[in-house]
Amino acid sequence: MSEADDRKKHRVHFDRHTPEYRHQFEGITHELHAKCPIAWTDAHDGHWVASGHHEVFELARSAEFLSNDHDVKGERRGYKGITIPTPPRAREAQGGFLEMDPPGQRHYRQTLNPYLSPAAVSRWIPFVDEVVRACLDERIEDGRIDFVDDLANIVPAVLTLAMMGIPLKDWTVYNEPAHASVYTPPDSPDMPRVAEMGRTMGMALYMSILKVREQPRPGLIDALVHAEIDGKTPSDEELTGVLALLVGGGFDTTTALTAHALEWLSEHPGERDRLSRERDTLLDSATEEFLRYFTPAPGDGRTISADCEIAGQRFEEGERLWLSWAMANRDPSVFPDPDRVDLERKGNRHSSFGLGIHRCIGSNVARTVFKRMVTAVLDRMPDFRCDPDATVHYETIGVIQGMRHLPATFTPGKRLGPSLDETLETLQKACDEQRLAEPVTVRTGKARITR
Repeated sequence: MSEADDRKKHRVHFDRHTPEYRHQFEGITHELHAKCPIAWTDAHDGHWVASGHHEVFELARSAEFLSNDHDVKGERRGYKGITIPTPPRAREAQGGFLEMDPPGQRHYRQTLNPYLSPAAVSRWIPFVDEVVRACLDERIEDGRIDFVDDLANIVPAVLTLAMMGIPLKDWTVYNEPAHASVYTPPDSPDMPRVAEMGRTMGMALYMSILKVREQPRPGLIDALVHAEIDGKTPSDEELTGVLALLVGGGFDTTTALTAHALEWLSEHPGERDRLSRERDTLLDSATEEFLRYFTPAPGDGRTISADCEIAGQRFEEGERLWLSWAMANRDPSVFPDPDRVDLERKGNRHSSFGLGIHRCIGSNVARTVFKRMVTAVLDRMPDFRCDPDATVHYETIGVIQGMRHLPATFTPGKRLGPSLDETLETLQKACDEQRLAEPVTVRTGKARITR
């Protein structure tokens, strides 16, 4: 046996983009944990797959040997970023600072941290609550709602645009391409249409950069256009990639987490009632458990940047690696009874936001928005029942473990305020007059929302 064959002796057929992976996730995960927590697959030109919690932890924290770089123009070492395989639409642009290595990656995070820290995010809670209220009001009298279309797609999108400094009414411009880009498999015949939508969204983001330069307004875009990254001003092309990353991360992951949690709570009404009743002590641990169990972003790719040995496995420079946060979150050596949701699980060291220097910068936003949406549903639609026959999950979970539709019924209630459109106008005025999107280093007070 050659040295290469010896290194790759643990071979599996693993393709996370297939529907079978979603349907057989637990069985595949158990097999990999038991036989080869680091394995080689020939799928997509060949790459390593790390599934064990210990192995994923060690690899993710070995930044000196792993690269996120997406070298679109072939200026460095030709690495292909964090997606395996690289989708056609992504070959044209770098995926923001998530596809960068230090020091550029670090400089971007330093620029954005004042907008995304726990204190910065908490200022937006009154804003978020008002969007949630308006979304539920739109359906409360009907006794019917689609938790994806009517709630979980809207709230994260509106907040993301507010934080960026983009007009709130434009959330519909970004909504479909942001979601379709992750639920469409790479080999889908619909990919050309989805790619075109992505280009249209990219152009809208590019125009937003130009508008903020001409007419400054507070927000993430303003921070980025004034940023100095690795000693230079980044190009508009690079900034557009960063904004696309913020949209993708801000929209679909929180939507996916919320939908799956509400579906599970509908299937377990006793636990739903318990969570509502004991939220003061249970909500935080339940949030972490939903994050662990449903892992909205199942994993990320890396490129081995130097010959090395990590977690007992030898790697060679240029090889591709998939770090599975989702499978690491089901490792029984770390999580007792890992395939069961335990709302009060203790010591929940999940990796759903990633690990190491590239850990998700929007984790505070995701947790906050998720909690505000779920508790509002528990308060206003306490007996909701999702319709499993009409629920539509993403065909594959290769990029995001999400849903396209989650219809539900409940006992009708009363509206509490104005329509969503009217609410967005009011919130836009608050954003403009109170300069809500300024960094926490400038503005510390919470949003004041009056109807």
